[in-house]
Amino acid sequence: MSTVHAPTVEVRVWDPFVRLFHWLLVAGVSANLFVLEEGDPPHRWVGYVATALVLARIVWGFIGTHHARFADFWPTRRRLRAHLVRLRAHQADPSPGHNPMGALMMLALMALVLALGFTGWLMGTDAYWGEEWLESLHEGLANTLMGLAGMHVLAAVVMSRLERVNLVRAMITGVKRYPANRTPH
Repeated sequence: MSTVHAPTVEVRVWDPFVRLFHWLLVAGVSANLFVLEEGDPPHRWVGYVATALVLARIVWGFIGTHHARFADFWPTRRRLRAHLVRLRAHQADPSPGHNPMGALMMLALMALVLALGFTGWLMGTDAYWGEEWLESLHEGLANTLMGLAGMHVLAAVVMSRLERVNLVRAMITGVKRYPANRTPH
């Protein structure tokens, strides 16, 4: 018995740097949140690497490939409003890259990683060593990152089902496969 698959169109979206950045950041954040001991040298170094990854991604957002550039997906009010209208109408987003809500999440996650890197670095300086308020801030940022990362994963699963595009596979392969009757522009 053979299975008939609907025709699909492949669109190259995320370049190797974007995908490597994403998965290295996932690994680093996961290690620091769930595996490595807070304050130990491996925790600090993974935090510095995560911070460097985000800084490199910001640079790539200006000089990288088309869909990696901020200009391609920056979440303007107009883009956000149009995206929300389409969501309410159960219509797919026409953009092959990040949709505006995904872009907001991406920017929030990157900002949190930078803030964690900065507060983590400050905790190692003489001026702020042992400051409880800074440790509390760092922990609060980490908890916020964990919550938003969970929302990000859930949103990727939900949007994959709504738009009939496997976003996790696309972040691995760099290619989104759309139903042939719904090619983005």
